[in-house]
Amino acid sequence: MFRAQVEELAALALKLRQTARRDAEATPDGTPWRESVETERSAGVGASDADFAALLDAHRRPLHLLCYRMVGSYDDAEDLLQETLLRAWRDRCSFEHRAAVRTWLHRIATNVCLDHLRRTGRRPQRYVPVPGLDSGPGEPPARLPWLQPYPDRRIDEMLEQVPASDESASPESAVVSRETLELVFLAAVQHLPPRQRAVLIHRDVMGRPAEETARILEMSVAAANSALQRARQTLRERLPAKRADWTPAERTREEQEVVRRYVLAAERAAPAMMAELLRADAVLTMPPNAIWFTGREAILAQVAAVFDPASPRFFGRWRFVPTAANRMPAVAGYVQRPGTSVYRAHMLDVLRVEGGRIAEITTFETHLVAACGLPLTLPSRRPMRNRPDDV
Repeated sequence: MFRAQVEELAALALKLRQTARRDAEATPDGTPWRESVETERSAGVGASDADFAALLDAHRRPLHLLCYRMVGSYDDAEDLLQETLLRAWRDRCSFEHRAAVRTWLHRIATNVCLDHLRRTGRRPQRYVPVPGLDSGPGEPPARLPWLQPYPDRRIDEMLEQVPASDESASPESAVVSRETLELVFLAAVQHLPPRQRAVLIHRDVMGRPAEETARILEMSVAAANSALQRARQTLRERLPAKRADWTPAERTREEQEVVRRYVLAAERAAPAMMAELLRADAVLTMPPNAIWFTGREAILAQVAAVFDPASPRFFGRWRFVPTAANRMPAVAGYVQRPGTSVYRAHMLDVLRVEGGRIAEITTFETHLVAACGLPLTLPSRRPMRNRPDDV
């Protein structure tokens, strides 16, 4: 029943988007939904329902990003978005425009996420040694098996919906700043209890006033402020002391050059070139897998075995395509296994670069390559060109 209702709502939203695009091309007078409402009314859908479906569709991307920030998982955010839209659709008759629609929808999404967090009871753990694997001399990092990246293309699509004249004041624009999207920040947020997490996201990330945040979370302003102070203290303990140590102001040409050389080293199967790019204390994790490495030497030992045709852990020939996620550089890795002719997507590496070297590599699963808008296979006949400008 739940799935059928979600599919019905999605089908209606799709029909409205298609009609709206035709209407926008035919009527440049700023009323793109007029014809769509008439079309749906003639098809048996009430004008108010058509308007409401259009309203939900216009808020899909910001709601998806809010859900992602709350739970740290791209896949879970997709499911939670659908549940949010379904709850809003079921409660559409109760919405009396006494509150801003954005506030109303964000209250629903926040409650959906809080329910999810309580239901799953997820808590960050620590990686433990893997028998037979040298993970390196460093302290085991925090393990968040559910952690996933958020493709930059989804963020850019959201910003395209914001009028240029309003972008500086838009909550959607404020929420995409790099310093609150990088994985190191997102991972720190996952250590917060659910309600503290929600308060911090609405106040410090989205820039909402204390009163509005309290209304969204149905708590007093004093309680919201208290939760915010506790959340900020936890973040101070979890994040590096100096912000410059973990997030540059913007992607730099130096960073792009590091990524270009990383791609070149991997495609040439050259561990020595890779060594020049890694910090001595670099960290490699592979959520949701339990495998981890700390320190340049441990990472290079893993890489050398994968690159060496004589090794039982040899994968094949590699190609990499630059992309971006969480406002960080990323590369999609494709492997041509021995005896095959096609390069198939195998992983997505999100890189944290500090001082011209790679400080952290977080390797994610294959299906997240497609989430970045990239193909799952590449032909073998022609190598893809990798340029600094591609990053």
